[in-house]
Amino acid sequence: MQILVILAAAVYGVFAGLLLPRVVYKMAVPPDQAWRDLCPAGHPVPAWVGIPHCRACPGDGSTRSTGGEAFGPSTAIVISLTVTVCAALAYATGPRPELAVWLMITPALLLLALVDFTVHRLPDVVTLPLTALTVLLLGAAALVPTAGGSWATALSGAFALGGGYFILFLVSPRSLGFGDVKLAFPLGAVLGWHGWSTLVLGAIAGQLLAALYGLALIALRRARMKSSIPYGPFLIGGTLVGMLVATASNRA
Repeated sequence: MQILVILAAAVYGVFAGLLLPRVVYKMAVPPDQAWRDLCPAGHPVPAWVGIPHCRACPGDGSTRSTGGEAFGPSTAIVISLTVTVCAALAYATGPRPELAVWLMITPALLLLALVDFTVHRLPDVVTLPLTALTVLLLGAAALVPTAGGSWATALSGAFALGGGYFILFLVSPRSLGFGDVKLAFPLGAVLGWHGWSTLVLGAIAGQLLAALYGLALIALRRARMKSSIPYGPFLIGGTLVGMLVATASNRA
């Protein structure tokens, strides 16, 4: 049964990852610009769904330059990342109702991480619905007897982590964007589902991952102490760490 659940999650990850690169490309623009509707060569790309290739461009489909067919982030890398995350969550969670929630929100979280890493932006059009969707889906999962978490602590965790980051934003708005504050609400719900210790662990893990990334950039002389970094990917990464540790502890 466990193997089938992991395989199903991996197959889901393939299809979800296949659809992400085009959306990332269209959304990876500064906040003051409209979503992209042209390929790098200037040809129309109106559709949001589809493989990120432009048939109007010359090339064999492998070229990722302005004159080639492919655009956006590497499809192979995005698929590999999505499959890995989905399979890991399936292995850790098992056939519990909350696994359906994790799989449903994973593409949105990876989309936010990739866009933020590219242009330091967490679009409200993704973040705000994600918060409502996560809370509502976890509420539905909590009604199933085999659920492995608590909707009450998920809801409390959303306000705790979101409120905590809001305070940090007020104290130091230059080091933390308001998009990170809004992202903290659904992530707090995810971590809170597993309990307060997981919430604390996930929050600390996110901070540590961001700090390590910043120090690495400084060591490579690609950033300075006051340089800004995209914080969303590390918030999401810390949440994944907290979830995997929590589920591993429950298995032990």
